[in-house]
Amino acid sequence: MSKWENMKEIAQNDLEALKRAETSYGDSWKRRGGVGAFMMLARKFDRIEHQVQDLGWDIFEAGDLYIGEDGLLDDIRDLRRYLLLTEEHILEHKQPTKVKNTQHDFIEENKKEN
Repeated sequence: MSKWENMKEIAQNDLEALKRAETSYGDSWKRRGGVGAFMMLARKFDRIEHQVQDLGWDIFEAGDLYIGEDGLLDDIRDLRRYLLLTEEHILEHKQPTKVKNTQHDFIEENKKEN
């Protein structure tokens, strides 16, 4: 199987897992709003960070070492799935018309004021 076919399977598995989770948990991941959703993402990243820190940040080595149900791949899957949920929510509810380059916009706004 090619890399792209593998990624397609991973993405499809994510969608199926998200559908099952929504049946059980509903939208509990965003119940506490955007700050709560961010903290949930941060906790998942913290778990990944904890597993790689003692290995000189080598995530591939950590993947070989931390295997199983509570292993590194499980945390990566959870983070990726929560990121998908977050992206979908933002796209569905915010519909951004322009992606702002905050630093550039800040500089341009200050030029206008001076």
